Amino acid sequence: MLNSINFVVLGDSSIAAQLGKKGTATDIVIHDRKTADTVYTWTAPATFPDKIQSLMQAVNIAEYAILNVAKLDKFLGEQIMALDSVSLGDGFVLHSYEVDREKLKMHLKSTSLANYQFVDSVDELKQEMAKLKPKSAAGPLIIPVDHAFDVKGVGTVALGVVKQGTVKVYDELALLPGKKNILVKSIQMHDDPVESSSSPARVGLAIKGGGADDISRGDVICAAGAVKVSSDTIPVKFAMSRFFQGDLPENHTYMISVGMQVKAAKVKFEGEILHVTPEKPIVYQQGQTLVLLKPDSPRTRIAGKGLIQ
Repeated sequence: MLNSINFVVLGDSSIAAQLGKKGTATDIVIHDRKTADTVYTWTAPATFPDKIQSLMQAVNIAEYAILNVAKLDKFLGEQIMALDSVSLGDGFVLHSYEVDREKLKMHLKSTSLANYQFVDSVDELKQEMAKLKPKSAAGPLIIPVDHAFDVKGVGTVALGVVKQGTVKVYDELALLPGKKNILVKSIQMHDDPVESSSSPARVGLAIKGGGADDISRGDVICAAGAVKVSSDTIPVKFAMSRFFQGDLPENHTYMISVGMQVKAAKVKFEGEILHVTPEKPIVYQQGQTLVLLKPDSPRTRIAGKGLIQ
């Protein structure tokens, strides 16, 4: 069985073109490469820094990070916060000659990035990436969808990373939050047909039971009972980011990031519990991280995070 290792590339993400071949490209761009036994993918947020959404979605695809720093600015700070918000603790750092390494290390201190490995070149990065092992997760199947489209002669195809469990051809699964029942007709990894794929494989699933128009990024293909769908307010044990400046008025509309989903929501504070009411249903697991975003903030747009209760 093929192994899979998935990266997010932040900072100067043009480095991804030196690592793999460009594949799916929308507001997030995915490069990939296949060796004898492993498929590697590198995802970059194409619309960041204009939009915070693609950044949050890109960091939720990966198990490893590459931070390629060209300058120390507020957007680098936001990318560090995004990686920290999803506790992405394994990765690599490169930087240009103009960047002071010690200052950069200070920015990473006290975050999930504190133990990232510094490398001095793309060649060294490639050597270190080749040593990595896949990070698989057991449990009922969960696949957040990042792209979906209709293919003539095939039908609906959904792309995503198997976050947990194993998917097999002819599996009968749920597509949430739309509550559709689907059948997996075929599975591809890096354009090769396979009978099954396990976490953390990136897969293309040909499915029956739902069209591309029925699927939004962040929707989840899963085994029955693997996740919950919000029907009302969700309680979150919340902590404000120490880097966020400004207030969080309760009559404001915010964005929330849960897995690959970024959706509008209202919030209400009650002590350390944040009551979040999404405008549309979201898919979640108890204990999953929810990140609160304020897209119109003039400084950092990541307000804080918490665990769904």
